[in-house]
Amino acid sequence: MPVPSSAPAGESAKSARLDPSNGHFLRSRRPGVVLFDLDDTLFEHRGAVAAGILLHLDRIGGAFATGDRNAAIVLWDALEEEHYHSYLAGALDFAGQRRARAQDFAASFDISLTDAEADAWFDEYFLSYRASWRLHDDALPCLDALAEVLPGVRFGLITNGDPVFQGEKIRRVGLTHRFEHVVTSGALGFAKPDARIFQHACALFDIPVEGAVYVGDRLRTDAVGAAAAGLTGVWLDRAGASAAPVGILRIESLHDLPPLLAQ
Repeated sequence: MPVPSSAPAGESAKSARLDPSNGHFLRSRRPGVVLFDLDDTLFEHRGAVAAGILLHLDRIGGAFATGDRNAAIVLWDALEEEHYHSYLAGALDFAGQRRARAQDFAASFDISLTDAEADAWFDEYFLSYRASWRLHDDALPCLDALAEVLPGVRFGLITNGDPVFQGEKIRRVGLTHRFEHVVTSGALGFAKPDARIFQHACALFDIPVEGAVYVGDRLRTDAVGAAAAGLTGVWLDRAGASAAPVGILRIESLHDLPPLLAQ
């Protein structure tokens, strides 16, 4: 995996230096572009999912409203991971992964949903999920602080998902004007951690990969994928799960990003 570098256009990746205290590479040049993941990095997706599914179950009532609420959240999260990744891999289309999630969730209550019923079930859930959309509290302060400590820095988004769906989120939470380019896997036909999606984003900015930073909450998909493509990968580890691999920068809050990149 290439060593990520902070070098701007024309600078060599060799400008990175190793911090002997933690084995991470430090930037010796400031980036020209900072790219972000959307869900669970800037946008509080997991919180909206948890709030949305509980509200939906309460509205439906019956067996759905009487079960273990924490178990319902865990199951719904697991089904999203399973079926959304099937969509990203091309095994299901976007509507199909939603339908499969609803049918598998209902089956855990010994309830069988036809395709049409599952589509309607998910559409009703989506209204509750959508009503819960919000940004993480550190998202906008991070963008403002980066613009201050890195004069002239440019911002972009790379997100795995459907361009219409992700675009609606971006508009609803007020991020549209914040990003020069938004890259979605659904529009390109390949998803993170494929190096091509990171390289495509850098090409849109007309900047070499060495001049860009990518920040995301998934270690392999986001930070390692970006680093493998030649960018500087930053892992947003909100849970404080573990140390990052050598060559990956790690933060626990977006508040930590501006001082890290201003070094």
